[in-house]
Amino acid sequence: MSEPGDEELEFDEEAWTAGGSPLDRAAFNSDGLLPAIIQQEGTGEVLMLGWMDREAMRRTLTEGRVTFWSRSRQEYWRKGDTSGHVQYVRAAALDCDADTLLVTVEQVGAACHTGTRTCFDGDPLDVRRGIPPAAAD
Repeated sequence: MSEPGDEELEFDEEAWTAGGSPLDRAAFNSDGLLPAIIQQEGTGEVLMLGWMDREAMRRTLTEGRVTFWSRSRQEYWRKGDTSGHVQYVRAAALDCDADTLLVTVEQVGAACHTGTRTCFDGDPLDVRRGIPPAAAD
């Protein structure tokens, strides 16, 4: 039985040729990892940050579900496989330095392992709000 979002993915063949592959363009750190910011489609809400190695990024871009590399467990984990809180991939982009991946998703359930909607809901910080200079006339 297939789940929503598991349909066959269509790719621009030229984008996946040698040198053109997103995996080849990504600038993984010295540990072979890339931070991946997960964002809700439609609202732009930042849900969480996880880490991907080359294989996790490949799986995420080609399978339609977000896969991370667990630094503590040293294994792959696909978001939602145990919790049911699945992230269906809708889009992805590398940042201007190709050292961070933004993945836009349709989130089902809570994104955070603590059960909150996002991983940034639990500890809001007090900040001094900046005020931009008045616009020139």
